[in-house]
Amino acid sequence: MQPTLLLIDDDPGNLQALQIAFARSDYRVLMANNGDHGIELLDEEPVDVVVTDLKMGEGKADGLAVLGAANRKQPAPPVLVLTAFGTIPSAVEAMQSGAFNYLTKPINLAELRLQVERAMEKRRMEIKIENLQAQLDEKFGFEGIVGDSPAIRSLFELLRRIAPTTATVLIEGESGTGKELIARAIHQNSPRRHGPFLPVHCASLSESLLESELFGHEKGAFTGAVARKPGRFELADGGTLFLDEIGEIPLSMQVALLRVLETREFMRVGGYEPVTVDVRLIAATNRNLEQAVADGRFREDLYYRLKVVTLRIPPLRERASDIPLLVRAFLAQFARESGRAVPRLAPEAMARLLAHSWPGNVRELRNTIENAFVFHQGNEITARDIPPNIGATPPGVERTLPIHPDTRLEDVEKEVIRQAIHLCDGNITHAAKQLGISRRTLQRKLKEINI
Repeated sequence: MQPTLLLIDDDPGNLQALQIAFARSDYRVLMANNGDHGIELLDEEPVDVVVTDLKMGEGKADGLAVLGAANRKQPAPPVLVLTAFGTIPSAVEAMQSGAFNYLTKPINLAELRLQVERAMEKRRMEIKIENLQAQLDEKFGFEGIVGDSPAIRSLFELLRRIAPTTATVLIEGESGTGKELIARAIHQNSPRRHGPFLPVHCASLSESLLESELFGHEKGAFTGAVARKPGRFELADGGTLFLDEIGEIPLSMQVALLRVLETREFMRVGGYEPVTVDVRLIAATNRNLEQAVADGRFREDLYYRLKVVTLRIPPLRERASDIPLLVRAFLAQFARESGRAVPRLAPEAMARLLAHSWPGNVRELRNTIENAFVFHQGNEITARDIPPNIGATPPGVERTLPIHPDTRLEDVEKEVIRQAIHLCDGNITHAAKQLGISRRTLQRKLKEINI
């Protein structure tokens, strides 16, 4: 899109000179003959850079008023102020109020063009950063965690409450439930969002490598240490460190980790000077750490230091009503990335997906949908496109809804209704027929259970 430049001056001759200066530029040029008109254009048009005279006619808004109006926009366009030599103190005031720069009259048009180009570059960078931030918010904000089941809504509420704090968080959940996604969402919605987010997968590193990875090392600390290397704690200063599969950390390393959590200090491998950091720690595990403590495989003091706040991520089989939402989100993502249309999902294909127990959780579902998306033909994914092991009921095993100790009858009814509606692609009449009730009865139940 062509960038927009707004020129404001109450002197017709000066305004015409400014227009001529940018007549052959790549900018879309707007002009205002007083401050009030300039503020109106700021409110009505997508302006990228403003060039305004500082002093204008009596009874009209001056350059400082224009600057104030520009600063109220998000993101605020850079403002260049033009001023006579005798009003330089006012120009300094404008700079203190957030002006990009000021130029004294008579204006050097070459210098003005250079300053406008620098202001435009600043504007482009701000918009780029804003777009990147929006992409991060979309991917890792709470909206990026797909689901509408009671378990996920409860999780959202906890995330909103803990994200703004500095509390250490322990995330518990099976493999593939999205523990790192939850950790990133916490970071992205916290005051540390502009700091680094660094993940460490503890299970993939040996004890010696893990120590160096976390705390760094000094030159000559061991064979191959040819230079000082900062560790993840040091690199995450001011941000968030995510330790995945923390239950795999050896007991000897657990002592060092506890010390960092308590003192915010550590020493690099081979070092003698303590390093102080400000890091929020989020840990995750797919193991029962409480049992590991009882078995002597995990320190009790570290366990309680980690579980200041505990989040349990439910497995997919406990929130089957979210499967259709996840499927649609994955199909939309794959279609967007490949430049193809989003295919329909046939009811029998959805039935297969809903019938599966998903031991690999959301990761397994995502891979299944990607496979079906790659190999489907036409504009619909059918049951033939779903891998044969998905939704296959073993011989002699009757397929049932997941029931848990705290499951209530109304929860089961709600889950059955949700699945029927999704299977019928939202058609209430067909869903009622499948459930063996009238359309009116189904509509009444939908209101009662707030679907």
